[in-house]
Amino acid sequence: MEDADRLENYYFHEQGFETLEEAEQWFEWEVPEAFNIARYVCDRWAETKKNAVALYVEHDDRPGNAYTFRELRYYANQFANFLDDRGIGAGDRVAVNGAQRLQSLVAHVAAFKVGASTVPLSVLLGSDGLRYRLTDSEADAFVVDEGAIETFRSIRDSVDSLDLVVTNEGFDREGEVCFWDAIDGASAQFDTARTDPEDEACIIYTSGTTGKPKGAVHAHRHLLGELPQFLSLQCQNTSDDQVTRTISEWSWIMSLNGVVLPALFYGVPIVGYPGGKFDPEKEFELVERYGITHLNLPPTAVRMMMDVDDPKERYTLDSLQSFSTGGESAGRSIIDWTTDVFENASFLEGYGSTEIGGLISDDPAFGIEHRMGYFGVPSLGHEVEVLDPDTLEPVREPGAIGELAVKYEGDPMLFVEYLGEPEKTREKIRDGWLMSEDLVSVDEDGYFEFHARDDDLIVSSGYRFGPDEIEDALASHDAVRNAGVIGVPHDLRGEIPKAFVALNEGYESSPDLKSELQAHVKDRLAKYEYPREIEFTDDLPQTSTGKIRRQRLREVDDVAEE
Repeated sequence: MEDADRLENYYFHEQGFETLEEAEQWFEWEVPEAFNIARYVCDRWAETKKNAVALYVEHDDRPGNAYTFRELRYYANQFANFLDDRGIGAGDRVAVNGAQRLQSLVAHVAAFKVGASTVPLSVLLGSDGLRYRLTDSEADAFVVDEGAIETFRSIRDSVDSLDLVVTNEGFDREGEVCFWDAIDGASAQFDTARTDPEDEACIIYTSGTTGKPKGAVHAHRHLLGELPQFLSLQCQNTSDDQVTRTISEWSWIMSLNGVVLPALFYGVPIVGYPGGKFDPEKEFELVERYGITHLNLPPTAVRMMMDVDDPKERYTLDSLQSFSTGGESAGRSIIDWTTDVFENASFLEGYGSTEIGGLISDDPAFGIEHRMGYFGVPSLGHEVEVLDPDTLEPVREPGAIGELAVKYEGDPMLFVEYLGEPEKTREKIRDGWLMSEDLVSVDEDGYFEFHARDDDLIVSSGYRFGPDEIEDALASHDAVRNAGVIGVPHDLRGEIPKAFVALNEGYESSPDLKSELQAHVKDRLAKYEYPREIEFTDDLPQTSTGKIRRQRLREVDDVAEE
């Protein structure tokens, strides 16, 4: 590795610091004049660790494959040449489904190589959600997984910007090209584009908690800001025996940007499994088979793993060193089970958001052990405050609630803007602070506790989304006059969406209509967004301007906060 490629400041874990305070005195952000993510997660290791594994991919129907950094660069260079030949380059955007496959990772790296940016998209998106994101981002190309291909084909003709459609495997039709056919015969030599750290690297869509989902634009520098939290969740260990896995699709900021790319930055291999529906038994198998040292997953998945009989007797699990969750707070039962089953692993929680990235976490290497009900302390390099959302004055009293905010200037991790939404961008960045819209408090030791979202966010199985899209999808059904959606508690998923539906004349409530409305939403939105509960009502509480009063729905349903 060339000395200029090492970026010494991001190896603070090798300096021997015993406390976060010691590291803070030494650390400062290091952003080189030219920075391209592909160079740092792929190219440099292909030169110096060419035979080291970058990616393991587990398959149910055939033996798993291991891909070295050299092979990753080989395929990425081939795909970059294919994109370049098709006119995809600087200023263009490549949408990529988040299935945990070699092709997905190659597509991101290749897009960075040609100077294009990527748009990570969930395989679970329905027709309306997929159409909106492809159209809003003006995607020029789409690398689509088989799990999303039929949904995509149903809306293909309404996405005018798309010039190129690549299928992950051989399920292509006319007007599409299979990934392997695309790279067949392409040169494996390609000079990675020189990009400025401020150049656009990816657009990740928010969950649409207030109105339509917004495209959060992140620059190449964003990866550098993610590194401190990643190291914390790795227990600051990037040695050659480390292996990392996140169960979430590689379409979310906390999985792709927060785990996958940072792991590759440090030369740590990742384990992918494109198996679709979460299989708790499989996760134990993967830990044993690949010697996984860090596992990241939402509490809902942990609860499902807790139902597996006798995992300690059936699997060898002593490789795991850290077990991290996020998206919702973990309860005592989860923590106790985790530390019992994975005896060598620290239990950690972390916090981040689409606009911010990975910001706060536990860090046992610095003595910051997990504290029940809290999600840790700010990661190295980030200036974080709790502010009064109205006055923007600091809220310093321990336990007092305010809005979590991050100092915007000079922090490489924070988003650049909302795509095509300058007014919403200005609303998000106030007096030099990026406002999270999350209400939190801090205790005497600096540990952060989450209290609420200041909008109507629903957190279900670790997925964070808003009610607006669900309400719009319901309202598009002929039977629905109006709909309001809130999150209600659920033992397994944390929360689930519940819809209150007022029907048009000529329609009557029935179990069949409920099932029909649920299927209607499933077809249009992500599979995790459909209302698992539906209550039919004659009318809905509204403001004078016609907006649904969701707080009133919570009170009616007896889920309003005390």
